Amino acid sequence: MKKTLLFGLFPILVLFLCACGKKSAKTVNVGMFPNVTHAQGVIAYQLSREGRGWFEKYLPEDCKIEWISFNAGPSAINSIFGGDLDMTYIGPNPAINGFIKSDGKSVRVLAGAADGGAGLLVNPKLGIKSPKDFKGKIIGTPQVANTQDVACRAWLIANGLKINEGAGGDVEILPTKNPQQLPIFKRGEMDAAWTVEPWVSRLETEAGAKMFFFEKDAVTTVLAARTEFLNEKPEIAKALLQAHKDLTKWINENPKEAQELVRKGIKNISGADFPQELIANAWRRMKYTSEINRHGMEKFVDDSFSCGFIDKKIDISPLFFKF
Repeated sequence: MKKTLLFGLFPILVLFLCACGKKSAKTVNVGMFPNVTHAQGVIAYQLSREGRGWFEKYLPEDCKIEWISFNAGPSAINSIFGGDLDMTYIGPNPAINGFIKSDGKSVRVLAGAADGGAGLLVNPKLGIKSPKDFKGKIIGTPQVANTQDVACRAWLIANGLKINEGAGGDVEILPTKNPQQLPIFKRGEMDAAWTVEPWVSRLETEAGAKMFFFEKDAVTTVLAARTEFLNEKPEIAKALLQAHKDLTKWINENPKEAQELVRKGIKNISGADFPQELIANAWRRMKYTSEINRHGMEKFVDDSFSCGFIDKKIDISPLFFKF
């Protein structure tokens, strides 16, 4: 029996109004997560907060931005479905699932944002040296059907391991939010974790975890938008896309300043105060790019099919939007 695509109604954590000046008749709602992998969104939010907004420079004077922080991709997709979100930084798998669930109508991907930064970490005391050593082990992933969860399941299946779904199997998957993985891993109640930065670095530095498999070229974050917004306000959407491309270029040219803005932004959004050294460590595993890795996105379709999250492979070409 095929599993159903899961779009849990997770609450929006924080709603930020980040605009200066007179009240505007036009508002663009843009989403992001407080992660190193969403650097463009976190930096843009922080710059807006400091009164030197980046995206605002590209918009008409009567247009403002509301930055909305989410805990997980499915909640952002639900906001797109409800018309409450115009554009968002998001993992590729929720974007693809949103495309599929809406019959290819509601979601479009405009650009890439970040690759890399994710992988499988293990407890070194367990002596795990090959995929077969994961038999009988518990692996944590951030959320069922999220980007890292699908990658983990597909990797296990490709290596001949059966996932325990309540009727026997080789490996148990334990869906656990990123911040909660650390204490569970420390207590020894989780043998491994497939997660993303900065949580990868936190597991290494605070729990002694070791990298077993690193997704160097994996698509981690993309910039997606509500199709209706693109059709109704194409000029504003174009301006935001250009702002994203220019910000990505700036990030690559100014890594130290970018890292400090990410650290401040994450703290202001979530309250988590990551050491600058941890942010720098996570940064070296990331590749910030506005180019869309279509091959990587298409692989997610294959992986979702192999995991049973979709019933058939589909053509996602219409997902990629061009003005």
